[in-house]
Amino acid sequence: MDFTYLLRPSDFDAILGQEHLTQAGVALRTLCEKNALGHSFFYGPAGVGKTTLARIIAATMDLPFYEFNATSLKVEELRKVFAQYKNALQKPLIFIDEVHRLSKNQQEVLLPVMENNSVLIIGASTENPFFSLTSAMRSRSMLFELQPISSAALKALLEKAVSKAELQIDDKAREYLVASSGGDARAMLKLLEFASNVNETITLELLKSLRPNALQAGSSESGVHYDLASALIKSIRGSDADAAIYYLARLIKGGESADFIARRLVILASEDIGNANPQALTLTTSTLTSVKQIGYPEARIILAQAVIYLCASPKSNSAYLAINRALKAVREGEISEIPKNITQQNEDYLYPHDFGGYVKQEYLSKELKFVDLKEIGYEKKMKEWLELLFK
Repeated sequence: MDFTYLLRPSDFDAILGQEHLTQAGVALRTLCEKNALGHSFFYGPAGVGKTTLARIIAATMDLPFYEFNATSLKVEELRKVFAQYKNALQKPLIFIDEVHRLSKNQQEVLLPVMENNSVLIIGASTENPFFSLTSAMRSRSMLFELQPISSAALKALLEKAVSKAELQIDDKAREYLVASSGGDARAMLKLLEFASNVNETITLELLKSLRPNALQAGSSESGVHYDLASALIKSIRGSDADAAIYYLARLIKGGESADFIARRLVILASEDIGNANPQALTLTTSTLTSVKQIGYPEARIILAQAVIYLCASPKSNSAYLAINRALKAVREGEISEIPKNITQQNEDYLYPHDFGGYVKQEYLSKELKFVDLKEIGYEKKMKEWLELLFK
């Protein structure tokens, strides 16, 4: 029995765990009921109802529904749908899963129809897609986050499935189905489906034979997944190698993907270590490449090496602070004229290599200060070198 299909919600009221988007009176539902929803992007963990929500929106707004995946999407397929509804009174809803993987060319194809509203675009991703979408796409759309489904909502969904299939299940098996699914309704229902195909009496032993480990740290509380990642990063920032390795183990044992962990280590290497140890970025980038190619269980060793290295590295956030100060200045209107000597093909430009590596010349038309290097690790040498040049 396919529980995910059988129990798929058919309207907003039937959706479990996303009340901030689906209950009566909230913005998303109100816009749909008024047939006024604009292009939107959903993001959140797997199995929390992103595709289901898109289908319900199409039904509520009475729109034809077309489903694509960005990893296999062909531009010709989109153009066929656009042509079909070019002069139609009714526009279609085009749903694109894995939307963060859209190429620049695919995004450019979507822009005209987003601009003239001849179709409604809804995208979904487990990652925040706004970081991968062009500014033109972002400015024409809204962003909604879906949360991991709470234990209470999963329990309610489980009882519906058990009742509908007339299964026998004990309390320990119930608890494991919920706790081991990490807020992922699809994962819970799939485990129940596989178990019921083995035996109509569902036991803890049967479930553990199919899923020996929890998906996310053995808990379906919505904050645990993010709290563990936060604890790992903050332990590394605090140079506590034992704590960092412990939280790394929790994430791995909870089923977190190796590349998710590695991506965050790459960010930390720049944000919290930076030029105090420039090799940290090189090592973590290699870690990301390696774990993608190798996978578990061996990836755990590579991640552990990177975590310990980062803990033992001197810490500096000067690069993080510098770019934030510069962005703030630009945002607040600090747009200085570029000195003519460093514009394109200007004969007044002095080529530093012709002067032994450094020559004094104008790079800013007014004095601006953003970079404040610290006397930590290799960054101390960098600071001394720049002070020597500009004294």
